[in-house]
Amino acid sequence: MFTKKVLFSFITILILSCTQAQIFTVAWETDPVFKVPESVYFDQTRDQIYVSNINGKPLDKDGNGFISLLTKEGKIKKLKWVTGMDAPKGMVVVDSLLYVTDIDRIRVIDIARAGVIKTIVVDSAEFLNDLTSDNHGNIYISDMARNQILKLSGGSVEVWLTGEKIVSPNGMAFHKNRLFVGTKNDVLVIDPETKSVRVKFEDVGPIDGLVPVGGQKFVISDWSGRVMLVTPSEKVVLGNTTDQKIQAADLGFIPDQKLILIPTFFDNRVIARSIP
Repeated sequence: MFTKKVLFSFITILILSCTQAQIFTVAWETDPVFKVPESVYFDQTRDQIYVSNINGKPLDKDGNGFISLLTKEGKIKKLKWVTGMDAPKGMVVVDSLLYVTDIDRIRVIDIARAGVIKTIVVDSAEFLNDLTSDNHGNIYISDMARNQILKLSGGSVEVWLTGEKIVSPNGMAFHKNRLFVGTKNDVLVIDPETKSVRVKFEDVGPIDGLVPVGGQKFVISDWSGRVMLVTPSEKVVLGNTTDQKIQAADLGFIPDQKLILIPTFFDNRVIARSIP
């Protein structure tokens, strides 16, 4: 029976859903000038944004890939800031260097010189995707095709972790001395010392972007266009542009403005949206 209590609950849910949709509003967006933007990274030290452009197909070694440089307000400082890559994807800054995954290689960019100073070939890799660093400068990399996590330390790369839970690993973040990994279905949390793995958020995948936004809150995206806020107690869809065929790939985050940066892949834009 459709009682008053049921009706009240339905109206409450509807109001909350509308409120969430209003909160996740556009702060700024670029023109569609990028070439298949896959990842966005905000460099807090230098107050600027990097955008990786595949500019082709994700596994083609065509030399077309490049990195763009933006202000934190979304103004393009240089569209082709660093060129000569194949299909660049995930990025992370360690000290003065920007590390970028590029199929089966890691490109090391000197930020001040705006150029690739080193290319690390990873023989054991097939589809390097995202990467993140710990407090000691070690870098962890997801290999989506081979279901493995690699580690770059001291200039060399090794296969660091595999297992039944490491299925299509993609988005990564290092938060509160733990490694968080987005997979086909779940967000995993891994102790870097013991390599123990447990599920942090279940059935929230497939995950592309993964960013901690304070406390135990994370914002995640799937490539198709859904962006969610997840905590131990709730899962809230902030926005979903799947029907509009606007993708939401590897997310960036500007903490002081609470802005999620969304590369829209085939839509060729970066969109900044505010979160609660």
